[in-house]
Amino acid sequence: MKLTILGGGGFRVPLVYGALLGDHAEGRVTRVVLHDLDAGRLSAVTRVLAEQAAGVADAPEVSATTDLDEALTGADFVFSAIRVGGLEGRANDEKVALDEGVLGQETVGAGGIAYGLRTVPVAEDIARRVARVAPDAWVINFTNPAGLVTEAMSRHLGDRVIGICDSPVGLGRRIARVLGANPGEAWIDYVGLNHLGWVRGLRVNGRDELPRLLADPDLLGSFEEGKLFGTDWLQSLGAIPNEYLHYYYFNREAVRAYSEAEKTRGAFLRDQQAGFYDEMKRPDADALTAWDRTRAEREATYMAEARETAGAGERDADDLSGGYEKVALALMRAIARDERTTLILNVQNRGTLSVLDSEAVIEVPCLVDANGAHPVTVDPLPDHASGLVCSVKAVEREVLAAADSGSRTTAVKAFALHPLVDSVNVARRLVDGYTSVHPGLAYLK
Repeated sequence: MKLTILGGGGFRVPLVYGALLGDHAEGRVTRVVLHDLDAGRLSAVTRVLAEQAAGVADAPEVSATTDLDEALTGADFVFSAIRVGGLEGRANDEKVALDEGVLGQETVGAGGIAYGLRTVPVAEDIARRVARVAPDAWVINFTNPAGLVTEAMSRHLGDRVIGICDSPVGLGRRIARVLGANPGEAWIDYVGLNHLGWVRGLRVNGRDELPRLLADPDLLGSFEEGKLFGTDWLQSLGAIPNEYLHYYYFNREAVRAYSEAEKTRGAFLRDQQAGFYDEMKRPDADALTAWDRTRAEREATYMAEARETAGAGERDADDLSGGYEKVALALMRAIARDERTTLILNVQNRGTLSVLDSEAVIEVPCLVDANGAHPVTVDPLPDHASGLVCSVKAVEREVLAAADSGSRTTAVKAFALHPLVDSVNVARRLVDGYTSVHPGLAYLK
């Protein structure tokens, strides 16, 4: 079975390959093709993968190419993890937003809109290419903003594109852990959009254990989200939000923390990863050791500004191991082998959330089998959550419309309608700022 990884020179690709190395069952991935526009990054990551595979007799064969059609042809699965504009683009997303006093996080608010505007045209081109040269392939999208990009690709691929994210997985795992439950045996009632969802229940043997957690302040305050949001606020909500909702519920504090930070997250990762790729230019460099060291630092500093604002302290060791690669592997296994399972995924709504139309991509538990991912019917969201979901989905639709039309006016509308952008004039200046630093937005007229 052939897996093509788009963004194959990306820093987190070894996580995916590491998961594949642990799969020895019949029907597993036997060939991995890395595709990237940067041959130097491809070479660096290929070296890491070679060291990972040392001593593994049945390790999937790895090849690399800068030719997209070559990479896609014959693929059974396509894993999309591209970053249009690179980490320099992410750093610029943050700076332009902070200069206007609004959040520039890569998937939330102004930064997420800017990232989406330059990514959607590229993602749609990829989707059209997949439909043409690999029509039977399943696309697993991890490219951010994951929900928006998955919806853009679904307009060309339908249900054959499925978005994944490790945030709901990590949240469910943490809740199960503090409740003393096995995460693999718990049903997690989670619903929303990517980076905008809530756990409303965690059932073990048919019993919802979440009320027990919400009623115990000590237990509730013992894990990441309890520290981020505070026990009183979680008890008020009656649910556990995705960690990214911290940027909505504590926006003023988040903007201040980003503004006061020595470096934004994007700038930190840009510089840190540049050091890794520079080190890989040395033939004698220990590739896997260098990658492991860089990854550990990356994971430990994840959402550092938000945790500092909340006084949440360091991340727990159990939360430093990633997770999206395990979701990707479980998804591929379920489809390729008809190993039926339940995963929280980004898929078309199909009537699951009544407040959104059928084609809207949402993040929700899905039953997965050989025919793909099927969203599970969920209870309606409370009004406060429905309002936020509908508002952000409306913004995503304006981003798609701007990408389709090349309309600068529509792009301004997308920024202005977002809950975290507080002025139409700010929205206009954001579009001016982003188009001045991003060549990928030159299409906006």
